[in-house]
Amino acid sequence: MKLTSLIAAGLFLLSPHLLLAEPPSSFSKAKKVISQIYHDHQSTFYCGCAYNKVDGKLRTDLDSCGYMPRKNANRAGRVEWEHVVPAWWIGHQRQCWQDGGRKHCRKTDPVFRQAEADLYNLVPAVGEVNGDRSNYRFGMLEGESRAYGACDFEVDFKQRTAEPAPEIRGDIARTYFYMSDTYGIRLSKQQKRLFDIWDREDPEDDWEKERKRRIAQVIEE
Repeated sequence: MKLTSLIAAGLFLLSPHLLLAEPPSSFSKAKKVISQIYHDHQSTFYCGCAYNKVDGKLRTDLDSCGYMPRKNANRAGRVEWEHVVPAWWIGHQRQCWQDGGRKHCRKTDPVFRQAEADLYNLVPAVGEVNGDRSNYRFGMLEGESRAYGACDFEVDFKQRTAEPAPEIRGDIARTYFYMSDTYGIRLSKQQKRLFDIWDREDPEDDWEKERKRRIAQVIEE
């Protein structure tokens, strides 16, 4: 069995009925559900910043991770739910996107809606980092410039590439493999090679396993 198939299958081992369950029907609903998964693990994915709810909104504790805003302090102060595989990548390979972009896909393409709302693809991120990452691909960049203080995350806007910290690269690779197997999202040979390396170098940790278990449990309910 291919590595990608094994990874995708592994996501469902804890819940044999997951594929028959009813997932969130929209991205807006998914954001409400995924916050439950992180109720006792309130740490942003890319930078490891603690966060908590203030006046009903999720706010980042930038001092907890040594984060320094690059440009947008206001957006850095809030938590946003980031698609590891960007919605642009999901939709751009579908006809609905060519016909009318994201809004059109939401209205006309049930597969896109399901993929956009897939809980396995959503992580909490510092808002500014989410905005800067945009729909850029993940890759390796020369040098270790730090535009966000102590946060180990680099973005090259000219190359449209983002480099994440080593300890989350495997998480990213496995998410891409899962989304590719589940929704037919095409990956280049270069991406597959890189993600194979990241998957080997950064194996699943306890939180990644627990997160998958919780998502399966929430979907089943």
